Formats: sequence, C-alpha cells, structure tokens
Amino acid sequence: MNKEKGKILITGGLGFIGSHTVVELQNEGFEVVIIDDLSNSKIEVLDGITSITGIKPEFVQLDLKVKQKVTEFFKNHQIEGVIHFAASKAVGESVEQPLKYYENNISTLVYLLQEMAKNEVNRFIFSSSCTVYGQADELPITEKAPIKLAESPYGNTKQIGEEIINDTTRVGNLQAIALRYFNPIGAHKSVKIGELPIGVPQNLIPFVTQTAAGIRQELSVFGDDYPTHDGTAVRDYIHVVDLAKAHIAALKRLISGENKEKMEFFNVGTGKGSSVLDVIKAFEKVSNKKLNYKIVGRREGDITSAYADTSFANKELGWQTKLDLEDALASAWKWQLKQK
Repeated sequence: MNKEKGKILITGGLGFIGSHTVVELQNEGFEVVIIDDLSNSKIEVLDGITSITGIKPEFVQLDLKVKQKVTEFFKNHQIEGVIHFAASKAVGESVEQPLKYYENNISTLVYLLQEMAKNEVNRFIFSSSCTVYGQADELPITEKAPIKLAESPYGNTKQIGEEIINDTTRVGNLQAIALRYFNPIGAHKSVKIGELPIGVPQNLIPFVTQTAAGIRQELSVFGDDYPTHDGTAVRDYIHVVDLAKAHIAALKRLISGENKEKMEFFNVGTGKGSSVLDVIKAFEKVSNKKLNYKIVGRREGDITSAYADTSFANKELGWQTKLDLEDALASAWKWQLKQK
C-alpha cells in the first residue's frame, strides 16, 4: 500500500509519540521515513520499532534547523505526507530558554512547509497541544474554546505554529490537520518502546515510575489547594497508543479527501479528567507499590484543570480511545521495570 505514492515522513519519529505512531503506520501498511536529530531520543528506539513491526523504517539523522539539509532531503525522497512531531517540549525549560524554543519549534516548521510547497507535498499533520487553550473557561474543552494568551513560550510556539500552517493553507494546496494532544502516557504493550526522558523527567508519569523504581527519592505534588475534588491539578491522560492511532485516522482523512476544511483542529484526549492524587492511587493499585510523595507549592504556569471534549474527533475521524488510565499506568510501569 502507498509505495507508488511515496512515503510518510515522520519528523521526531524516534521520540515518545513519534515512535508509537511509526509502529501504527507500519501496521497499516504505510511506508515510513523518519527524521530525528537524536537531541532528545535514542537510536535504539529504531530497533524497538523494527522488533515490533518486523519492518525497519528508513531513518535519516538530520537537524531540521539546517535549511539546506531539509532542501536536500526533499530532493532525495518522494513524500506523500508529513506528520510533524520534532520540537522542544518542556514547558519549564521554554520559560528559561525562550529563543531555543522559538528557533527549534518555529524555524523548522517554516523550512518544512517551504519544501513541501516546492515539492507539491500537500498533506500535513501537526503535533499541537491543549496548552493552546490555557485555563479554559468551560470544561470539558471543545475545539471552539478560545485560544488564550499562552502561559509559556512552549505553548506560544504551538499557537504560532497553528497560525503559520493556517496561513499557508490559504495561499496554496496544503491540507492540514492539527491534533491538540492532552497528556500522553504509557508504553507499547510489547514494552519495546515507551517514554524515555533524558535527564530529570518533566512529566508526571516518568517521575511516578522512577520514584516507584527507587531512581528518584520522592515525587513532588505541586499544590493541593486547587479548586478540584481533592485539591490537586486535573489533567486528561491519554494512552500513547490511542494517541498514535488518531494520527492514522487523520492521515487517512487527508488521503481520502474527507476533510471539510483546508485546516482542521481536533482535540485528542480521553474526555476524562484525573487529578494528580487520582493518578497516584491508580498507579499504586496497578503496581502494588506505595509511592513516596509530598505536597509542595504550586508550580508557575500550571493551570487548575484541563480535559477534552472528544466528540468532534470521535465523529469526524471515526476514532476513539480504547485504553484507560490503569492500562496506561500499568504499561508505563512495565516499561520502567525494563529500563533497570
């Protein structure tokens, strides 16, 4: 399938979400080429993908910030569509190093879109984020919720990215879908790929699993005075495999021409909010481990509550989540145990 039409380019394809999406694409018969600069991922992930699917995807180590390299890549590859994951993604780091985030997340997007236009590659899926909504006025969050002033340079790069793509669709043949992720967690059931943070984790679940494994001394819970059912912040945690499958649904929509607009936006979450303490209790249940945690002050830039209304994605993409919080946490724990 799709060989005569060219390959699907996955930028950041050795990262957490990218690698799981590569697996789902290959399972659906798509031919894939991965670009990754290995700045926040490991080459061993390629072996994990190959081991799961039995197919070694083509891999090109390339820094998308080098415009000439992007031009050369498109000259040498026939591409049918692009799923763009490659970006810096730590909210806290983005506050400390805004220019790094603007260079890495915006210039690379522009170079990709320029080469796509030159080479008449017209299908684009953008890895966006629920951070574009800030603290929404109403929950659950629908795609019609207003885009608030970003809380961080990271969130701002996602907002600006969406605007750049939208402007580009107005003047050419580009057809695009932005998937606004909520909180991806978990690992593939084979435990051959999962979330591999380099250094101190920025996200809750790797911190939970590393604390349970004794790598971290204790887990900090940032704030217990939020106006939520138990005082801790609420998020929508989606299993990474369910999230990966949303990209396949979005790609098929673009290939078949079923999209209703030149640029569409979809929330990708479970539709259910879980607090930090809910997550801790669920993890303790699936792992049979007591977690050493302590309540500390709120973290700057954190919002109270965010969870998705997924009805638009369910209806238009024909996609819905199949795995729940406990499934995701159990897979994350199995993945963590394998890292020892």
